[in-house]
Amino acid sequence: MTLIRAEGLSRRFPVPKRHVFEKQHQSTALEPTDLEIAEGESLGLIGESGSGKSTLVRLLLGLDRPSGGRVIVDGRDVDAAARARSLHWLRRQTGLVFQDPYASLDPRMTAGQIIAEPLWALDVPGDHGARVRDVLVQVGLDADMADRHPHEFSGGQRQRIAIARAIAHRPRILVGDEPMSALDVTVRAQVLALFQQLRAEQGLTLIVVSHDIGLVQNLSDTVAVMKDGRIVERGTTAAVLQHPREDYTRQLLAAIPSIRRP
Repeated sequence: MTLIRAEGLSRRFPVPKRHVFEKQHQSTALEPTDLEIAEGESLGLIGESGSGKSTLVRLLLGLDRPSGGRVIVDGRDVDAAARARSLHWLRRQTGLVFQDPYASLDPRMTAGQIIAEPLWALDVPGDHGARVRDVLVQVGLDADMADRHPHEFSGGQRQRIAIARAIAHRPRILVGDEPMSALDVTVRAQVLALFQQLRAEQGLTLIVVSHDIGLVQNLSDTVAVMKDGRIVERGTTAAVLQHPREDYTRQLLAAIPSIRRP
């Protein structure tokens, strides 16, 4: 079943004028794009910086207003121009993990407050304290860590807190925007395993934006390759990474650093 559908989705931004009489120009961040993501699918979005990956994700999540086209999630149109409260149904469906765990967590709040934030913001019923403790354990942390502040955790633990916040309200869709680029190699492996575990246990639909081909290979069923605001290639992860059709995809794969043995 298709959970997320984009139809002719595009995004343009005005270019600042250099002088008052200059004609207003626009820069295109996303060309008209069609995309379908099935429920339970894990999609990896790869491409160079500025290729349109994050723009596409923001539009799919209703965090930005498209210049053209529309987004449909679970059969409902996403109106990014609507009032924030009218999109609570979409926020309940989605969780987002950002690139830098320290920058995405409020240093003045405890871990428990951070994780509980979507629960009260989205009017989720139930015992929020109990849910916070449950989700801390679920991401591999102790429940009594809820009273600590972000600076008291390691980088990997902070990212686990960010993941806990993203899944606290039991979303169906989990989005990671470069979720491991700020972590060292050992911690990345642990967080990768956590993503895989959560997806298997909860049947999450996963969208991962990453420059890390290895991450996408281990976490995604399908891959979409983006260039200049367009999806230039899409298919199963094995097909795209092992037998790419497009020259651009081959160039991306060729740019992956490797260690040559003597």
